Amino acid sequence: MADPGMSVAPYWELTFDADGDPDGAERDRLLDEVTGHGVRDLVVFAHGWNNDRSGATALYRRFFAPMPKLAPRAALGYVGVIWPSMRFCDEPIPDFPKSVVATEAEESPAPVLDKDTRHALLETFPGRATVVDQLSRMLDQRPAAELEEFGRLVRLLVEVLPGGPQPLFAADTLAEGVPESEPVLFGTAATELCEEFAQALTSPREGPDAAGFALPNPWDGAKELLRQATYWAMKRRAGTVGERGLGRVVGQLAQAAPEVRVHLVGHSFGGRLVSFALRGLPDGVRTVKSVTLLQGAFSHYAFAARLPHDPRAGGVLHGQQNRIDGPLVCCYSHFDGALGTFYPLASRTADDCESALGADLAGMLGDRWGAMGHDGVQAVPGTRSLDLAAALRGPLAAPGCVNVDAAAVVRRGGPPTGAHSDIVHPELARLVLAAGRVA
Repeated sequence: MADPGMSVAPYWELTFDADGDPDGAERDRLLDEVTGHGVRDLVVFAHGWNNDRSGATALYRRFFAPMPKLAPRAALGYVGVIWPSMRFCDEPIPDFPKSVVATEAEESPAPVLDKDTRHALLETFPGRATVVDQLSRMLDQRPAAELEEFGRLVRLLVEVLPGGPQPLFAADTLAEGVPESEPVLFGTAATELCEEFAQALTSPREGPDAAGFALPNPWDGAKELLRQATYWAMKRRAGTVGERGLGRVVGQLAQAAPEVRVHLVGHSFGGRLVSFALRGLPDGVRTVKSVTLLQGAFSHYAFAARLPHDPRAGGVLHGQQNRIDGPLVCCYSHFDGALGTFYPLASRTADDCESALGADLAGMLGDRWGAMGHDGVQAVPGTRSLDLAAALRGPLAAPGCVNVDAAAVVRRGGPPTGAHSDIVHPELARLVLAAGRVA
């Protein structure tokens, strides 16, 4: 078992690389030890974006902490999934100590990319140090007429090497079996995108009638372009690690310890990871008893058989919820700024050239390119909708999708991501146990 400072026991970690290959020693330790510890219910949590293992472990330590008291008679075990993702250090995580989410002093406006974010980019995209240095310098200097070069460097940073598995896991929807086209991040002029991001970052109180109003500088949106491009890379990796990595390990666990009931939990892109793990389960495995998505950062149509705006298209995970011997619980909150504003802006595809601003953002973009963590599972017949209080009263035992409005607790956090990372609450830990029918 890993990390003697963890708040719960027994606890294991599973580490995967960007292509979904596991740390063999960690995997074997889990398979060898879980039965000996008498575990009956195993909670497996996949983080979203974070900077390093310590940040992920801190999240697991805090989220798992209430569970032993919430289910004192349960034989619980815990797994923290570690996979290569990153968080920009200007994204607040409520209540986390500065040592975990260290940033440079807030009063220092430069550089635009703080040292921890630069380090995270280098760790997440190895071999791209020159590109990271150029991007950082351009964000500081804002050279005139060079936004297109900035966009080219952003795309270079996040591209994957040909021949690897990751491109196969980028899409959330399919049209007649063909994956959706790449988002506009990779097919539209960088200047246009930066203008849209800059306008989205502007306070809604600042309008044409405001004193001193001026259109935002496109460079004001350049950092957001970089942020969203790295998120797209994380989304792609999450599917890869889920199907090729975690799904296979859960299948091996079902062979080694068939009586252990598995409960998958994922935050942000970790929600996509555990959802794709369902697609990676070997045939006949029924040990996954619940899946809980906390502010899932992938399409709300991912589980749909048909999309409302295109009957030829469907979700890439259509029917995978049926592989759960229990519910798929999707928590969402309208306080999540990352998913309510920037996710639909970044996710619209390259062949969709309508404006991303004004009514389109609330209408076409919000409906068509919305995320699980903003409004829940969509276009899946039979999906139930509850607020958090009703969900905690239960029962949640029936299979199928359940949307839970978690805005009662998922509500804190500043710009640009809002409450996206405000997930460490005993109510949500209770919800995981309720979804899994853990006594």
